[in-house]
Amino acid sequence: MSSRLRSLDIFRGATVALMILVNNPGSWDHLYGPLDHAAWHGCTPTDLVFPFFLFAVGNALALTMPRLRAAGAAVMWPKLVRRTLLIFALGLFLNACPFVRWDAAGELVPKSWETLRIMGVLQRIALAFGAAAVIVALAPRRGVLVAAAVLLLGYWAACLAFGAPGDPYSLDGWFGTAVDRALLGETHLYRGEGRPFDPEGLASTAPAIAQVLLGWWVGERVARERPGAELVAWLALWGTALHAAAWLWQLELPLNKKIWTPSYVLHTTGLAMLALAVLVQVVEIRQRPAEQRVWARAFEVFGRNPLFVFVLSGFVPRVLALLRWQAGTQADGTPLWTSPLRWLYQAGFAGWGGDPRLGSLGYALATVAAYWLLAWWLDRRGVYVRV
Repeated sequence: MSSRLRSLDIFRGATVALMILVNNPGSWDHLYGPLDHAAWHGCTPTDLVFPFFLFAVGNALALTMPRLRAAGAAVMWPKLVRRTLLIFALGLFLNACPFVRWDAAGELVPKSWETLRIMGVLQRIALAFGAAAVIVALAPRRGVLVAAAVLLLGYWAACLAFGAPGDPYSLDGWFGTAVDRALLGETHLYRGEGRPFDPEGLASTAPAIAQVLLGWWVGERVARERPGAELVAWLALWGTALHAAAWLWQLELPLNKKIWTPSYVLHTTGLAMLALAVLVQVVEIRQRPAEQRVWARAFEVFGRNPLFVFVLSGFVPRVLALLRWQAGTQADGTPLWTSPLRWLYQAGFAGWGGDPRLGSLGYALATVAAYWLLAWWLDRRGVYVRV
């Protein structure tokens, strides 16, 4: 890999590390504000993680598409379709995993396929990648940016045209839930908001596709240009411009991750470009060996096996939750159960410093460290799991 691309690997790896951190707290009831999603409108640091990853998916697409084009259509299209279907299938696998659950009587029973959630993080990555790859493969460079603009403006228009009059961006007024209910079925939607609503549903995937296309636009520029002051200035200026446009747009169209508003796309893309500008300056231009050995190298190993490590971080807790034992009795006399990871949190982290949020964060950081060790071991042995 060319040294000029290390910053993209480090950016992707840092995003994976943050995804693991925010998805694995010791307790969901004890979170510091920046490590929780905005309740509805707004954008916390946690709300940057998923769009940053989609931006990185676009960066990677810029690196792989020239090779796929050179191989010819007979090679390119099957590879793109296979990758899209495989990532989507991995998402469905995680939603279904571990295929059984404990019922109220203490028996292991099969999970119901009638209530299986169809969409999710990996499914959105798959659809956004697949659609963006088709656009990049068929459209000229300027056409890719036009497609991104059409997706963002078209989605905004759909929100206004089909949403509740005067309240198109609310949980009840947003049009996308009706689309998801019609196409996916109400029983297959996420219920984290207390009702059928999927934050990774089909309707809001359209602006997510635009996010990948913007990531491709940036990755294509970074890949073909020699790292230097001109590239850093380009990233910084465009990042600032997109960020400013987002804040102007959010006066009319709020920043909202859960319905993936276009203002949110510009806001997060602008911040990703600014972060990448810093990485190019520090890693590619200044090239300080000590920094590369410590923090840059630490994030880089995550970026070498990003999807594998992310999938594993979702798979392991689901499987270990099946292993449980009685740890006491609740006030009403029913058994109090624990499992390996819950026991680890309670025994090793819950009592830190008198603040339950600190112990919850400590557990999350320990989880990141564990997966980093795995990623480092794989990288040392040259093992890269390609999806």
